[in-house]
Amino acid sequence: MRQTTMAKPAEMKKQWYVVDATDCTLGRLATQVANVLRGKNKPIFTPNVDCGDYVIVVNADKVKITGDQDAKKMYFSHSMWPGGLRVRSTKVMREQYTVEWVEKAIKGMLPHNKLGDVQRTHLFVYEGPDHPHAAQKPIELKVK
Repeated sequence: MRQTTMAKPAEMKKQWYVVDATDCTLGRLATQVANVLRGKNKPIFTPNVDCGDYVIVVNADKVKITGDQDAKKMYFSHSMWPGGLRVRSTKVMREQYTVEWVEKAIKGMLPHNKLGDVQRTHLFVYEGPDHPHAAQKPIELKVK
């Protein structure tokens, strides 16, 4: 008889990965980074345990998009006050709010619960090629 092994939080070994986002499509980058943040790339994946790793995304300003999303796609947020709707196009998000744009794409693919809140804190996005996490000795992660 086979037995399903469930991972325990104490058994988890956290690894640091660095992703170079140069010439990567935003959606493909976001899905692969979200899988690493959740831990779905590990054979010991358990849905109710944080078994994901830390991910550093560099060169976020060089991410590309396909099609005519610059003109058509809009990002909405509301402050919950009357008249507090904020609408930004993809072009504005990419030019002025690059880090927020990439984080929003990745965080939207994580669970929207308390476990997802913890996993969201393991993501670090930087516009340029430099990051302050060299002491963690991150491993380079290739995005296809």
